[in-house]
Amino acid sequence: MNPLFITMANRRSAVIVVALCLLLAGNLAARAQDAFYQASPQEVLGPPGTIIRQEQLFAGLFLSAKAYRVLYRSTGLKGEPIAVSGTIVVPTGAAPAAGRPIVAWAHPTSGIVPRCAPSLALFKFQQIQGLRDMVMHGYIVTATDYPGLGTPGPHPYLVGVSEGRAVLDSVRAARNLSGAQAGSNAAVWGHSQGGQAVLYAGLLAKRYAPELRLVGVAAAAPATDLGTLLCDDFATPGGKNLLAMTLWSWARVFGAPIDNVVLPAARPVVNRLAEDCIESPIDIKPRAEIGKELQQRFLRVKNLTSLQPWRSLLAQNTIGILPGNIPIFLAQGEADTTVDPGVTQHYAKRLCAAGNPVQLVMMPKVGHALAADRSAKAAVEWMSDRFMGGAPPNNCGADGSLTGCTNSCK
Repeated sequence: MNPLFITMANRRSAVIVVALCLLLAGNLAARAQDAFYQASPQEVLGPPGTIIRQEQLFAGLFLSAKAYRVLYRSTGLKGEPIAVSGTIVVPTGAAPAAGRPIVAWAHPTSGIVPRCAPSLALFKFQQIQGLRDMVMHGYIVTATDYPGLGTPGPHPYLVGVSEGRAVLDSVRAARNLSGAQAGSNAAVWGHSQGGQAVLYAGLLAKRYAPELRLVGVAAAAPATDLGTLLCDDFATPGGKNLLAMTLWSWARVFGAPIDNVVLPAARPVVNRLAEDCIESPIDIKPRAEIGKELQQRFLRVKNLTSLQPWRSLLAQNTIGILPGNIPIFLAQGEADTTVDPGVTQHYAKRLCAAGNPVQLVMMPKVGHALAADRSAKAAVEWMSDRFMGGAPPNNCGADGSLTGCTNSCK
């Protein structure tokens, strides 16, 4: 072999290694919760959705777009001004005369402590399901971290109003981003916890962000009936993970007495789970191993919905019916053991009865972790049709019943 070729190959390898080291170093520095995420009491004052600060990110060679990490203003649970972090991706090229449409992505569970923010993740763009297709369609894509992730905690985990406001304010932030040329048309798209978030965004939009024109809500395996979700999840190690995070978060956000429901021996395990982040499906297995310790000792009570204040909190954060003029896309894996497919179907039936146009896509052999990945293409096509003004597909019968679901439907 030519020695010069070997030298050049080694140089290229060295460059790649150095680049990866710099990338990893930058990621580790971000995970250290730098000053970007810290906002003073004076900085948070201002209209929700206005930007406190921004910085450009390397979007990757696969995206014809510019990307930004942003810190924007939002509204806390008591109506107080807060800061929320996130990511905004803006396509390159000319914007339409009416401005670029916006899709707000809402992420699934990533953790409940500040360092678990998706904007801090190494693979932040790969976590946004359908991102490449959305950028190719010319859509601005926002990805909120939610309050308390990135920014100081506690994170209000599975607290619908908190998530919904953060999603809507991420759309406002895109409209306030210099050079983005954003319009007023928006759609919201989320998975699991993010499914709850976008449904709440749909519920709140008309009152909280009336200047936006919300064309549709798309959700994969959404957390809808929290009481049923957490009771069902109690049977599995992965489900106990979610329940442990909920108890840990709500004890801090609402002051709910966790000692009344969690056995003392289980508290160290709950605290360990609270400190771990989920960046990809790879992270789920080690968390499930930790969660196995909760199989032996966990709760003092058999049914959390029978005990106050937990019963009321679960009810408060269970999504109701959306305004009847909002089209809704729901995707659900039939092999999902985290969100019962029957719960999603029941919610779809309630939406039908309320007059919402609903497209329900049931996906055979698909579990919870891949629900958004497997439905992203269909979701983006559905949102594109909403932006174009097409009549929404509807699995609701004239009598409000649920019929003709895509693939299969019980």
